[in-house]
Amino acid sequence: MNEGERLQKSLARAGFGSRRACERLIEEGRVTVDGRVATLGNRVHPETQVIHVDGVLAPTAPGKVYFLLNKPDGVVTTATDPQGRPTVLDLVESPVRVFPVGRLDMNTEGLLILTNDGRLAHLLTHPSGGVAKEYLVRVEGDPSPAAIRRLREGVELDDGVTHPAQVSRVSEGLVRIVIHEGRNRQVRRMCAAVGHEVTRLVRTRIGPIQDATLSPGASRQLSVAEVRRLMESVGLVEDASSTIQS
Repeated sequence: MNEGERLQKSLARAGFGSRRACERLIEEGRVTVDGRVATLGNRVHPETQVIHVDGVLAPTAPGKVYFLLNKPDGVVTTATDPQGRPTVLDLVESPVRVFPVGRLDMNTEGLLILTNDGRLAHLLTHPSGGVAKEYLVRVEGDPSPAAIRRLREGVELDDGVTHPAQVSRVSEGLVRIVIHEGRNRQVRRMCAAVGHEVTRLVRTRIGPIQDATLSPGASRQLSVAEVRRLMESVGLVEDASSTIQS
């Protein structure tokens, strides 16, 4: 490999430690490039070559950024808004242009990922991905066991029956719902279908990503480990627990 950048530089930029620490990873045979064990001195093209560390895909492509935002009520999930309302992009300070992964309604709060990694964004939002999304839902009234059972088993909406969901009653009028679909206003419509209008909706988890300490309106960059877990969740890589060396 006579062109490209040094492999240890790519790994260091992705957050695997200092260049010396990354050199040790290479020397220990823990790094592969396009499926072949790398050696010290290899040069790579991170935009086109596939790099793994301990069997887990390394987010080494230059310029890729990943943010987690706790979207507050009243903010729209678009790049711009003709009505002049605040958008999620107003809340994230990024050195490059990013876009939201999926969307939350203006009055829905909670976690939203923003990135410029189109491949990962597509897989996170594609219906076949089945990425879990968890919500805390405040509803009018208190759902009965029968209503909870209907939500779990699937309810009839105007676009078809919902897939089975994980649903539990947290307290009076407060329900936790985990879905694997991405229909428009799905959780609100599900609850309305069983007779309980939603008064507040907060997304608390996206796949393996959650952060109860992130204040409304605040954002932060995802760690390398979090990005890798997201990649695992959509099948870009195998579960790291089965491949990491001791």
